[in-house]
Amino acid sequence: MQDGFDAFHLARSQTRLVSRLYAQAFGDAYPAGLATYSSCNRALLTTLLKRLHLCPGQLLLDAGCGSGGIGLWLARTLETRLIGIDISPVATQLAARRARVFLAPGRAAFYTATLSHLPFPNQHVHGIVCVDVLAFAPDRTNALRELQRVLRPAGRAVITQAVRHETPAASVEQPVRDAGFELEHLDERPEEPAAWSRLYRLWISHETELRRALGDEQANRMLAEAHHMLPRLPDRRALALTLRRPTHDGR
Repeated sequence: MQDGFDAFHLARSQTRLVSRLYAQAFGDAYPAGLATYSSCNRALLTTLLKRLHLCPGQLLLDAGCGSGGIGLWLARTLETRLIGIDISPVATQLAARRARVFLAPGRAAFYTATLSHLPFPNQHVHGIVCVDVLAFAPDRTNALRELQRVLRPAGRAVITQAVRHETPAASVEQPVRDAGFELEHLDERPEEPAAWSRLYRLWISHETELRRALGDEQANRMLAEAHHMLPRLPDRRALALTLRRPTHDGR
């Protein structure tokens, strides 16, 4: 899997085509300059700023940082320090390179790791963002427990998640509780499925350009994802969950 993610980040870093298609699909909501290659839009960035409750100088973890855009933007805006992890060494190298544009030296560091094995001590960070990554964890509850482990008491983790429309609330909340979190807020993201639909259709209609820019292997991955996901989008409910780690006395 790691080799696939390495090739994914390397190929997309070498062309502006993919960013252009994301911008076309997301329109004015696209956060230009962040190159997130995720469902992140301006509305989600606003939600992250509001829900994290971070103060200048505190430490933010971007879990599944990719090439770093979301975490770097948040750290610059909130005046925090930043650590990021990603399964791909290529992604973390790109993120470290981009950090020079966003932050002063020493305010950001990136590590190759997975959600299931974070290379940080207990209660190390003040806040966490995890955008479009939890779904890739082999054991989501274990990944949530690991995020809870490194978060300080009363700290927040904001995680994006997609479920089916008929998914009961208990099915969303139970893994959160099992991991030791409280579900503080559940923000709906009603614009997200339509944006993905536009993006996937653009990938399909630009197949020739994608193959020319990225090569057949990466183009095939993207096209397979598009054809697989398009029929499922009408039943997709996109959420941003704000999870709070309780304080020691449970308050």
